[in-house]
Amino acid sequence: MDIFLIIGVTTGLLAVIVGMIVKGANVAVLLNPAAAIIILIGTAAAVMNSFPKKEFLSIPKIIGALFREKGGESPVSIIKEIVEISQSTRKNGLLSLETTVQNMQNKFMKKGLEMVADGLESEVISEILDMEIESMEERHRNGAAVFTAAGAAAPTLGVLGAVVGLIGALGNLNDTEKLGHMIAGAFVATLYGIFVGYVACHPFASRLKRKSHEEISSMRIIYEGVLAIQSGANPKSIERRLVGMLEPKDRSEIEGNSSQN
Repeated sequence: MDIFLIIGVTTGLLAVIVGMIVKGANVAVLLNPAAAIIILIGTAAAVMNSFPKKEFLSIPKIIGALFREKGGESPVSIIKEIVEISQSTRKNGLLSLETTVQNMQNKFMKKGLEMVADGLESEVISEILDMEIESMEERHRNGAAVFTAAGAAAPTLGVLGAVVGLIGALGNLNDTEKLGHMIAGAFVATLYGIFVGYVACHPFASRLKRKSHEEISSMRIIYEGVLAIQSGANPKSIERRLVGMLEPKDRSEIEGNSSQN
């Protein structure tokens, strides 16, 4: 579970509640079922109208990926593994990869090295791995687009909810006390819409894009490493090439270990 994301959402919610308390507003007014129906169901309807059934039904899976802590190997560990494999293949030949990949957890790396062991040409391996990366990027792009669409719809639906609330309030002009309560409730829908759009959905889309970028970056490292192993490149040159694809903070970890050795 991504605790930092949960803290962010909770902080946003607390900011609204504390702000209302400071301003002397009644926090109980936030418990507005009508506003929640308009924003949540209305936003869901907007997403349904924007995407095909398959992508809409995948939303729970996307949310699961969003709140799941990043798993798998780090780019640094991937590079170390690739360098170790390149050293082994230089010593024992490419056929030794058949044994190496048997218990490999990283499916993308396993697929690439299996093709190398099978003797496929580098152009074929490159094409297949490129298609795999592009397919992954497209799936991630669609997932982020769902939240972008929801983030665009929610604030506008908040205005719609406020209009609906004001229509109800205008029907009770004779009851001053009830009128004030209904006007306050009308603007709760706007608050809901802005919160859902700009504290949840748009940030969620940005976070999914970032997660996608990190995963694709790791796949690109594997892509380059597999082709380098296939070409029989020197392990040291492979390491230098792949380290150049890392962020500065990660480069120092490998370069520091290399200098010690």
